[in-house]
Formats: sequence, structure tokens, C-alpha cells
Amino acid sequence: MKIAIYSQQIEDKYLVFIESLFQTLLNKSVEVLVFEDFYMELSKKIGIDTQVKTFSTHEDIRDVNYMFSIGGDGTLLKTITYVRDKDIPIFGINTGRLGFLTSITTEDINVAIDAILIGDFDLDKRTLLTLETENNLFGEANYALNEITLQKKDTSAMITIQVYLNDEFLNSYWADGLIISTPTGSTAYSLSCNGPIILPGSGNIIVNPIAPHNLNVRPVVIPDNTELTLKIKGRTDNFLVALDSRSLTVPLSMELKIKKTSHHINIIRLKDHSFLKTLRTKLVWGYDKRNY
Repeated sequence: MKIAIYSQQIEDKYLVFIESLFQTLLNKSVEVLVFEDFYMELSKKIGIDTQVKTFSTHEDIRDVNYMFSIGGDGTLLKTITYVRDKDIPIFGINTGRLGFLTSITTEDINVAIDAILIGDFDLDKRTLLTLETENNLFGEANYALNEITLQKKDTSAMITIQVYLNDEFLNSYWADGLIISTPTGSTAYSLSCNGPIILPGSGNIIVNPIAPHNLNVRPVVIPDNTELTLKIKGRTDNFLVALDSRSLTVPLSMELKIKKTSHHINIIRLKDHSFLKTLRTKLVWGYDKRNY
């Protein structure tokens, strides 16, 4: 079995955990690949077994069985740019903060590894969104797991975003921007902009304005087989487009098309975990200090 490990950087307090993780996997006859930049950073602080190898591109993990993401949800979002359409299940280990996607703590890792190695887990299939533009701005990684966001580049002037659903006009949004979110992303940026929470697998997309000028404009939930066309107007020459955490400056004249990606991402979920349980835990639902 071969497992790839992706991370960017972690606090020094987790170095003992990383050493233990590597050794546990090697002791179980697992071939371990570590993201090269992370490996180089670790090698300055800890001793790494010579059996541990590195990877740097998506081609290097073509025959990997599982991908471990160590960090927060942002780290896992970058992991998908290496997994792409390979159907490699991703396992999120949380060393960040909230962690809707990376819900397993370092304390639970040994039990989790045993479950993964014997296949005792469920797979959550998560929808992605694809962005199509002239010149294919984001190359082969033109998809997002959480959301595709349009935002004004200038700090003062709003932008106007005309949205069409399957070529039928929906609305002109006068706002600081617009979030096109998957169900996975409904607990991310969209949630902070008063968007609804949607369960994974519900087959929907959220269209959610950022600070709209018209207060009667609300988030809209649409079927995920809808193709969106976005046209932008404004007083500046450019605006920002972000696919999850990856952003580019785009000329105002560029038209954007957004639709559901043909492939999906597999997130490993242990048997005793569920999205609803994660919601209650992370959002502290049902907690009332008067009961304690």
C-alpha cells in the first residue's frame, strides 16, 4: 500500500506527532510519500526515516492508494490540486482551527489508520465546480471544492455582476462580489455571508452575493446541473477570481462560465463520524452554558 502525505507547515508542537505517524505507517509496511516542500522543512527539525520518499507533482502520486492532508481545511483544499481526477481518497487530519473537512484529531490517528488500512470507512463524494474562461486562466486545476468567488479589486467601488442560469437572466448583483458555492463550501465563505448550510450530496449550488447594495437580494439555491454565465461591469479595469484559495486578477471584459465538474473528490469519513455530528460539534449547536 502507498500513502501520500500533503502539508504546508505545522506548528513545532506537532513534530512528535509527525514522527510517530511516519513510523506507524512504515511499521505497517506502508510506502510513504511526503510533499517535497514539507519534507524539506521537516528535515531541518526532525530525523526522517530513509524509507520515506517525496513527491512534487500530481504525476508522482498516480499509483497512490490514499492521500493524507495534515493541517486545516485550507490545506485540504490545496491537496485536491494534486489528486485531481484520480479518485484517490483524501483523509484530513486536523491541526488547524475549525476543520469541517479535516475532522480527525491527532489523538485519534492510530485508530483512524487501523480503520483505513482495513477499509473500515465510508467515502463522501464531494462535488466540484469548474471555471471556464478564455485562455483557461487556471490551467488544468480550474476547479474548486468550496467555492468560486468574484470580488472587486479596488477597495471602494462595487462591481455589477450579471448572472445567467442556462442562458436565462437571473439578476444583476451590485455588490462587493459573488460566491458560487458547492454544498461543501456552504460551511465556508458562503456561511459567513449568511448563506444556507447544505448537506453534501444534495445536488445544489449556492449563488450568494457579498455585501449587496440592495438589501432585498438574498442567496439563491439552484440545481447543480445548471451552467452559470457571469458578466462583470465596474469602474475599474480588473476584478479578482478565486478558486478556493487560489486567486487571479482578471480583466473586466472577461466572461466566466461555471458548472459542475465531471469528476468528484472522495473524502474519507470514519464510521463513527457524520456530517451532522460535525455540524453540531463545530458550530456548538445545542450547547447552553445554563445546562452546565
